[in-house]
Order: sequence, then C-alpha cells, then structure tokens
Amino acid sequence: MTRSLQDLLNLDGQVAIVTGAAKGIGRGIASRLKEAGAEVVISDIDAEAGNAAATALAAHFVRTDMQSESDIQALVLGVRERHGRLDILVNNAGIYPFSPALQTTAEQWDRVQAVNLRGLFLLSREFANAVAALGTPATIVNVGSIDSLHPSSVGLAAYDASKGGVQMFTKNFALEVAPLGIRVNMIAPGGITTEGVTAAQGNIPPQVLESFLQRVPLGRWGEPDDIALMTLVLSTPLSAYVTGATIVVDGGRLLT
Repeated sequence: MTRSLQDLLNLDGQVAIVTGAAKGIGRGIASRLKEAGAEVVISDIDAEAGNAAATALAAHFVRTDMQSESDIQALVLGVRERHGRLDILVNNAGIYPFSPALQTTAEQWDRVQAVNLRGLFLLSREFANAVAALGTPATIVNVGSIDSLHPSSVGLAAYDASKGGVQMFTKNFALEVAPLGIRVNMIAPGGITTEGVTAAQGNIPPQVLESFLQRVPLGRWGEPDDIALMTLVLSTPLSAYVTGATIVVDGGRLLT
C-alpha cells in the first residue's frame, strides 16, 4: 500500500541527534527535523549557543567535543537512556580553517582530521552499535562538501582531505551497516552562508569568494535550509531505497 506524502514526512516519536547544531547548517537541520515531529538532540561544543538553540527549538542540548571519544560515547548513551531509542544521526560538526598546506602545522592538520573525520567515525560507530542493540532501523546523514569531490580553493588542503575521507567512509559504512537496517548517505554542500563562513571570510582573499560565486550557475550562495531540506529527505522514507549515496547541493557549482 502506498503511504501518503504526509505520512512519509512524519517523524513523530523519532529521535534525532544533530552535531554542530548550535548555529548555521546544523541549526537549520535541527529546525526542519523538529518541524517534522522528531525529538531533536542538539550537540555542539559551544554551550552558550547550543543552549540558546535548544531553547528556541524546544530541543535538548548536549555539549560534545568531537575530538573526545568519551564525550561521543556519553552523548549516545545519554540520548538512549533519556529517550529509549535512536533513529536519526546527522554528522554535521566540522571546522574549515583556511591555511595553505605549506604553512599548515601538524597540529592544525590533526585537529581538522580529528573533528571532521575521526569524530564522525566515532559517533557513527557508537550510534550504529546502539541501534543494532535496539534492533530498529535508522538513518545516518553525513554532511561532507563539494570539496569531498573536487577542490574549490588553495588553502583548504586539510579540510579537503577530511571531507574526501567522509565520502569514502560513508560508502564503506553504508555497506557494513545495511544488514542492520541502517542507511548512510552524504550531502555535499557548496557555498552556504552561515555565521561560521562569514567569520572565516576574513582569512579568505576576496577574489577567491568572488570567483567562487561567479561559477555558481544558479547565481547565489546557498542557505542552511537548502541543506536542511535535503537532510529531511534522507532522514525519511522518501529515500527508503537510497544508501551510500552522495547528494550534491551546490547550485550547480561542480558543473563549471
């Protein structure tokens, strides 16, 4: 029997963890999942912004350092104990310092990999193991980047390496956990206007930003809701037969 569109988009009773959800793309995702009926857990290292977002969205906040395995384990255990289930994980947390590789220190490189890739792996592992113990289906949405597929600028080598790793991890992990009823997909955003991007723009030459936008066929920067809506699709039965996929949301930037 074909389910109604309203039913397919209904996340009532489901529990979603969204990392890096205090601001920007993560907050946009949390808002849309909440609107669809999910109980949303906001995870972020910024306690002040995280608590503010949780209050605004009537969600629950858990401060999490994505470089800390114990923080990640506590996040999953706490959500399971609090809600009794786990349905959706959105791995959105990430950092993107602009630094030419020739000037990047080992410590800077390691931090980017730790947050963007290692933390994503650890949380995906803990989430999937908990879901397997519960015996219920679930979905994981990883927020990668168009830089997972093609470099957009010199100065993002550490970021690009981490996001390239996210894409390949998504594919391999999707293979591994499919028998558990867990779907894993990646969204590859293009240029999205967020507080973090605005702050980072001070370190990026203006001509780099101008050149980037000129190569976007749709002629505008993306917004957090552009990514949030695609996350909603990948978190619901609208994408029930999709796993291991990379969905590019970039206004056509990779076409040029």
